[in-house]
Amino acid sequence: MMESLNLRHLRSVVAITRLGSISAAATHVNISQPAITQGLSKLEAQLGIALFHRLPEGMQPTEAAAVLTPRIERALDHIGSPLVTMAQMRALLTLAEGGSYARASAITGLSQPALHRALADLAIVLRRPLVERRGKGIAFTHGGRRTVRAFRLARAELRAGLAEIETLKGREVDRIAVGAMPLSRARVLPEAVAAFHLAHPEARILISEGAFIDLIEPLRDGDLDVIVGALRDPAPGEDVEQQPLFLDRPAIIGRKDHPLASGVASLAQLAEYPWIASPTGTPLHSRWRAMFERAGLALPRVPIECGSVIAIRQILATSDFLAMLSPDQVGLELSTGLLGIIAEVPAELSRTIGITMRSGWRPTMVQAAFLEQLRLASGAIDASRTT
Repeated sequence: MMESLNLRHLRSVVAITRLGSISAAATHVNISQPAITQGLSKLEAQLGIALFHRLPEGMQPTEAAAVLTPRIERALDHIGSPLVTMAQMRALLTLAEGGSYARASAITGLSQPALHRALADLAIVLRRPLVERRGKGIAFTHGGRRTVRAFRLARAELRAGLAEIETLKGREVDRIAVGAMPLSRARVLPEAVAAFHLAHPEARILISEGAFIDLIEPLRDGDLDVIVGALRDPAPGEDVEQQPLFLDRPAIIGRKDHPLASGVASLAQLAEYPWIASPTGTPLHSRWRAMFERAGLALPRVPIECGSVIAIRQILATSDFLAMLSPDQVGLELSTGLLGIIAEVPAELSRTIGITMRSGWRPTMVQAAFLEQLRLASGAIDASRTT
């Protein structure tokens, strides 16, 4: 539905909500009163819900307008210009996601000349070049990349607003897009997703796996709503914020019959064996280095650097390698005796697991319910570790 919306009609909704009448809104947005009235009627028909009560003293926003208006305002702030149309916005986003005019044409059903015209008009409206030729392909200019991100964030706001309207109508068609880092996939995220689905069976949950470096830009673009995993210190920028869920204390993991499994291994003994380390730059890698450096020991050999827990588990089970992992990540292998905890790590090397989101992000009611399930699952994990 979003692509069929008219941005001028959405601007009119904001003006009517803030000014209280169609006549005042018409002056503010420079559209005739009949055009605003007609546009509002069309928009309400599209949404299937009334946005205003028509009263003698003016236009009173309904609950639907109260929910939708802040979303529209945020979307328009991202778009930046009142001259941008939904068709231009869609053309740019489809080109960015398709990677070529041919692919964008196939996705939208528009001809390539029509896409070229829409983007040329958009560049004129925004007063900056957006796309340039690179050999036989295309590339976005710096301004083009900034505009793509702004339009994606605007799209995310409008989608959220439409989802909230459907919730008011008694239908949960909302979605939450989650970036899942390795530790979150072990326990907290599956438990939260299962509980959330029972309470909200019609809501969609889109989970994208990856390392933080792979997930942070989709989060900034609005393609992801949250990232769940180890928090960064310092935070990755002022445009994102972090909320802690629980502390995770890693352990040294090896096969059940590892030469060091039978006793209390010293750090010097651990350093004599080959290690699988987390990728450089991750919080777990930093803690692994700190463990040896604080003890004044040289770092052990690291023939393998790996971020895949599945691969690490298999290598550990058939070799003398060691790895620093959360016990939650190898819970099944520990319970069956395939792997064992060779040694504990100092408590100060614990890491904070939490939620990373865009600064100022406003979750919908359904998305807020999912975040609450994450917090409940995290509390259960903390409780299980203290009993």
